Amino acid sequence: MSAWIRKLIGTVALLALVVFWAPLAQVLLVSASSLGAGLYSVLIGFGWLLPAMPPVWWMARPGSP
Repeated sequence: MSAWIRKLIGTVALLALVVFWAPLAQVLLVSASSLGAGLYSVLIGFGWLLPAMPPVWWMARPGSP
């Protein structure tokens, strides 16, 4: 698979992750206190990196000649 196709698929996957992650984070944030909301925002902000890393690593592989 060429690098261009991998990057296209990975970009779509990352956009889908953001579209899913952001509303979920907002729904869960509604019930938090102000201090809890701050801590939650930091954790959820870094939390999306774990599911985002496999597509990024896959996209970064060198393409076939």
